Amino acid sequence: MGKLAVKLLVKPLATVCASACLLLTLSACTQDKDIDIESATHSSEHTLRIAAAANLSDVLPSIIDAYQADNHLTESDIDVTYSSSGKLYAQIIAGAPYDIFLSANQEFPAKLAKEKEGSHLNNITHPPFSYAQGQLALYSVTKLLSELNIESLADVFTNDANAKITIANPELAPYGASAKAYLQSQKIYDKLNAEKRLIQSENIGQAFQYAHTGSVDYGFVAQSQLIAIKAKPEQFMTLKPDTYPAILQDGIVISDSDMAVDFTDYLRSTAGQQHFLQAGYLSIE
Repeated sequence: MGKLAVKLLVKPLATVCASACLLLTLSACTQDKDIDIESATHSSEHTLRIAAAANLSDVLPSIIDAYQADNHLTESDIDVTYSSSGKLYAQIIAGAPYDIFLSANQEFPAKLAKEKEGSHLNNITHPPFSYAQGQLALYSVTKLLSELNIESLADVFTNDANAKITIANPELAPYGASAKAYLQSQKIYDKLNAEKRLIQSENIGQAFQYAHTGSVDYGFVAQSQLIAIKAKPEQFMTLKPDTYPAILQDGIVISDSDMAVDFTDYLRSTAGQQHFLQAGYLSIE
């Protein structure tokens, strides 16, 4: 089976990083490391380079393992960089030589498809495609969420006047944008911001770190992250899908790699989708 290289681009708070790396087995605790565009350009032509949204760090490795096994790949490497979708998008625009971009939203792949004219992105010949729909959940290791009413979270956050809540950066992370929209629908987003109780993390992986280590009281995270760690039922609440903007995740093939096309076909196959369903994602309509 081919080797799997994984990088994660996160910048934990100084007070969180040490304990997070001890406590978490998830790839979300890997140190921030920007891709070296020049050196990556000279990497093996047989390496499939994937830029993946941070929320995929729990499910993509198993999909890659299955893909390699099904295709009897023993020498080809698949290199994955996990980060916020916005940061990966900026790297691709700057020339990072990825073959596939798997975003946590539909916006960034669509923008790449439109911006290819007259740029280094002119190899993009395939349209964006949807491969997963994420679920948003509230997570805490310091509060018993089984005692809370999901219909009145605004009251919970208001009454718990000292509670800190984290969401991923809405400008960079689609899960953060949906969390912001949810809090706005509850008419509590501005209040939490004004009281400096809303802590923005760079991406959904970092939001999970903050909540998992107890550095904040509540975290809006991906349901898939909770499935991955087998979180206890009293530690999380799954938000109803109709209470926040759908987190439809799109991807796009950036290069002319045949392997990139084949791998994205596998993502959307029955076998690939089964991995997503088991990992806590919703089925694609």
